Amino acid sequence: MTREEITKHIHDAGLIPAIRVDSASLAIFAAEQVFAGGIPIVEIEDTVPDCTEVIRELHRLFPTLIVGAEVNSGLDELRVRLDAGADFITGIGFLPKVVAHCVEQRVTVIPGAMTPTEILAAHAAGADFVKVFPCGDVGGEKYIRALKAALPRVRLMASGGVTQSTAGQYILAGAEVLGVGEDLIPRQALRYKEGAWIRELASRFLKFVQEARAAA
Repeated sequence: MTREEITKHIHDAGLIPAIRVDSASLAIFAAEQVFAGGIPIVEIEDTVPDCTEVIRELHRLFPTLIVGAEVNSGLDELRVRLDAGADFITGIGFLPKVVAHCVEQRVTVIPGAMTPTEILAAHAAGADFVKVFPCGDVGGEKYIRALKAALPRVRLMASGGVTQSTAGQYILAGAEVLGVGEDLIPRQALRYKEGAWIRELASRFLKFVQEARAAA
């Protein structure tokens, strides 16, 4: 898929499940359950063991799943993840060279930022969305609302603090995409391989996004 197509799929879903687990097999299990629950997108964090191989294996097992990779250490890591087939790139912070390379290669990129200065810099560099992280620690949906009022052309992703009770509020505040981790993929569900639990949560979060968008 093209950069534009992937960016549209991310926007349409409104969710990026963040998979941060301690084994490759658990990462694949979590991705499978999220996908089965109706979310066609996952983000593999750079702390997942053998995360590059996880990306390759997910593409082999689920060809229509959009697989993103977290990159926090620079161009070498970025090239490895892209070679493995990462469809989009995210990060906790804004790394200008990473964003520039993604823009040059026509790859969807979602850098992290927190302050208005960082957000503007990431947007100006060509980010498709800017991940505001950690949202929950800097005012939550009120912070997103304030940012969106001042920066209406910046496409914001809320991450860090998105829960079942706040998901809809973030969308109403102006976030186009939500990054969700343990509240969508609970540790207990992974520990006991309770796939139905994760699938149910995936369905719930999709509903939260759809209902909030309809009410906006």
